[in-house]
Amino acid sequence: MLRSMYSGISGMKANQTKMDVVGNNVANVGTTAFKKSSARFTDALNQTMIHASAPTGGMGGTNPGQVGIGTKVAGIYKYMGQGSLQPTGRVTDMAIDGDGFFVVEKNGQVAFTRDGSFSLDKGGNLVTADGYRVLDDAGNPIVIPTTINNGGKDKSVISVTVSKDGNISLGLEDGTKVENHSKLRIAVFQNPEGLTALSGNLYGQSSNSGDPIYNAEHGSIIQGAIEMSNVDLSEEFTDMIVTTRAFQASSKVITTSDELLQEIINLKR
Repeated sequence: MLRSMYSGISGMKANQTKMDVVGNNVANVGTTAFKKSSARFTDALNQTMIHASAPTGGMGGTNPGQVGIGTKVAGIYKYMGQGSLQPTGRVTDMAIDGDGFFVVEKNGQVAFTRDGSFSLDKGGNLVTADGYRVLDDAGNPIVIPTTINNGGKDKSVISVTVSKDGNISLGLEDGTKVENHSKLRIAVFQNPEGLTALSGNLYGQSSNSGDPIYNAEHGSIIQGAIEMSNVDLSEEFTDMIVTTRAFQASSKVITTSDELLQEIINLKR
């Protein structure tokens, strides 16, 4: 009887964790390039009440009889599927249509992101919304100059274009173009779901993500667009309802078990 109470407690705790995950997904439905997560459960301990027996000459075999003792969170999985692309018209906004991550420098460390809502600081550095510098294929910060000296005369940069493979070219005031001024560094991973989520739409390498692979085949770079969240509100609301009912059912197991215990106590009267 007490086992049922502990089973109910484990169900409440597991569904509370799942509701935390669902709540975070809903809160980030408008977050650029956000990747939703889902909590998965597995049964916990099983107590064997009847042991299995093999068939004998005159008797058949018997199956084991076990009583489960609740559930637990088996894992919280991140769904790295691509969100829809939203045109913005800003030349510094970029999205990756396919596999890959932009590479940025955060406090001297390398981090990765799908959020291409970049801008330029006063020094011409291409930076994220939090000011982290975006790196080129050589691992150096990308700088977009305001002027270019071609043959002893400064010429103003009036346009910036990014090709599908990440090459950045500059258009000058005299109509000429500086091809391949720099190139975005794009990283791909053997197991992107193994990346560690950091704040600010950034990811860090983990022991199960594998090392970043640079200069490999990756998705197309789309200039003037950003990737939206891949959260589906209809799915999240359905999960929210199911999780709420499961939580309520687990709490009902506890109250019902309590009523049975009360009946046993009343037998003494």
